[in-house]
Amino acid sequence: MKAINKTLIVLLALVMLASIPLFAQAQQEAKKPYIAVVSKGEQHDFWQQVKKGANAAAAKYAVDITFEGPPSESDVQIQVEMLNNAMAKNPVAIALAALNTSSVLDQLQQTKSKGIPVIGFDSGVPEAPAGSIWANASTNNYNAAGLAAEKMFAVIKGKIAAATDAKPVKIVVLNQDAAGESLLSRGKGFRDTMIKLITTNTTLTKADIRVIGNPGYIAADSPTTGKKVIIEMIVPASAAMTDASAAANAVLNKVVSDNVLGIFCSNEATVKGLLAATNDGATLASNFKGLVVIGYDAGAAQKNAVRKEYFLGSITQDPYMIGYLAVELAYKAYKGEKVADVDTGAKFYDKTNMDNEDIKGLLYD
Repeated sequence: MKAINKTLIVLLALVMLASIPLFAQAQQEAKKPYIAVVSKGEQHDFWQQVKKGANAAAAKYAVDITFEGPPSESDVQIQVEMLNNAMAKNPVAIALAALNTSSVLDQLQQTKSKGIPVIGFDSGVPEAPAGSIWANASTNNYNAAGLAAEKMFAVIKGKIAAATDAKPVKIVVLNQDAAGESLLSRGKGFRDTMIKLITTNTTLTKADIRVIGNPGYIAADSPTTGKKVIIEMIVPASAAMTDASAAANAVLNKVVSDNVLGIFCSNEATVKGLLAATNDGATLASNFKGLVVIGYDAGAAQKNAVRKEYFLGSITQDPYMIGYLAVELAYKAYKGEKVADVDTGAKFYDKTNMDNEDIKGLLYD
């Protein structure tokens, strides 16, 4: 009997030992992959929409995520600490919108050496070391601004076509600066699309068009001698609201003398400058009838200007899809799938569609 008991004990022990790896494997399979999402912020409505998109992708692909961002976009060190903490949790991938690329160079080197995929989103990680960013989920700013040019051209086409050397017309692009890649792309996208629209939809040619203003927005192949259509690329003295407003005022003071047909404000800062110069847009309707204005992004004041038709409309990015596609790319990279940059899209909104279901969620304050 004792021999039988010993045999049973030995068999039971062997069964238990054999089950341990199976149990550990089951535990591992039950644990979801973890993806860290580190943004430029978290409180602003824009980032809340990004977070919603990220959470939706996490649910679809059955992954755990954390979504973190500093209190403001000047809190670079706080973002670095958030990234360090996230990396300490051994993520299978990271989605990152860096406030300052130079501040995360060490982290990017670590992820690269460990083979951890990093996906840039929103403005991504500009000028990151080669091979450290696997793909980006961001707005194609060039195309988005091109959409603004299309919407403006549709309204002012007749006046452009009627322009002469003796009575030229002008289109103004207000850009916050000539340094940031996203703003440069917007200014260039509007410029190039407007030139293409003019030369393909009117009898005018490039020889009739002249691009003037900040040299950062004048390409080597930009037309610079035409007399009928002037496209002026303006950059305020600084990013301060007072300078943005001063630049807007300077344009408005020449609307009549320069026959200005339209103004494109390439970001919310230049929109605010124009609104500050026009009593929140009210004087655009009373003093500058026929002037076509298109903005970029959203914000309460800009949405109000669109709703009251002081602006023809504005371009909004799609923050929900920025978050969704960032996590989707991160998951696919973790699974070993080939990933590439994706355009998260942009939409034009005006009074007629800004309350539609597919638009209103993108119009953050």
